[in-house]
Amino acid sequence: MFSMTGYGKGVCAEEGVELTAEVKSVNNRYLDLAIKSPRIFLAQEERIRAIAREHISRGHVDIFISYTDKREKEKSYYVDLSVARAYHAAAGQIKAALPDVADDLALSFYLRLPDVVRAEETSAADELLEHLLERSLHEAFASLSEMRKKEGERLKADLLSRMSVIETLTDTIAVRAPRVAEEYRKKLADRIQEFLAGKADEARILTEAAIFADKCSIDEELTRLRAHIKAFREICLLEQVGRKLDFLVQEFNRECNTICSKSSDQEITANALQMKNEIEKVREQIQNLE
Repeated sequence: MFSMTGYGKGVCAEEGVELTAEVKSVNNRYLDLAIKSPRIFLAQEERIRAIAREHISRGHVDIFISYTDKREKEKSYYVDLSVARAYHAAAGQIKAALPDVADDLALSFYLRLPDVVRAEETSAADELLEHLLERSLHEAFASLSEMRKKEGERLKADLLSRMSVIETLTDTIAVRAPRVAEEYRKKLADRIQEFLAGKADEARILTEAAIFADKCSIDEELTRLRAHIKAFREICLLEQVGRKLDFLVQEFNRECNTICSKSSDQEITANALQMKNEIEKVREQIQNLE
């Protein structure tokens, strides 16, 4: 079982190049990837997404890539003549407006101006950068998975403890349910006997009590609740459980709501409402699971 929240980092260095990959994940209904990397890795974006999908199936994931390259490489520079001409024209206008100002324009002056000469960046990553990118990403996602698994185990323990509470409440309601019909029969008999001065038809009383018991029966709901509890524990043994448990919790709510609507007994209603509270806490926790 994995949580959807975590952080991982991978750092790989080789031949003067150091590349760092960081990944951060939070809750999301589907897999949503956001990549922030230098333009040099633009062509590797689909590969980055493929590696992410190998490790994670659900959640919003931010992926950050950074690197330093200290290898000795030939550098080339780009001269933007249009910018240089614009500066030269501006200087001429200033000279015409201020003829007393000394004209000290030289080639070195243009070299110092912004955007006239700039280093050309490599347009794509070479084999070493691609290699380090994959290594660091796998390392980062492995670290992320380890953190998500630890958090997932903590959530699993909490969910199973709440499921034990729900099971106890189910058993308590199951013990109380048969007594409700019997108490209703006694109250009905007492009222009829009082009204008819002891001449009530016992068969009629039993019939009315049977109708009430059938109308208020929650045996099916209790059986389904026990089946859901068993299924919940079995699903918790799997790795990717979020969607399965999310659907199952809806079934828990449905059965609990039916019990509340059928019940005319204060004790059963109180236990069912407590169960609804536990189910809601389970539902909130499930939103954190992959």
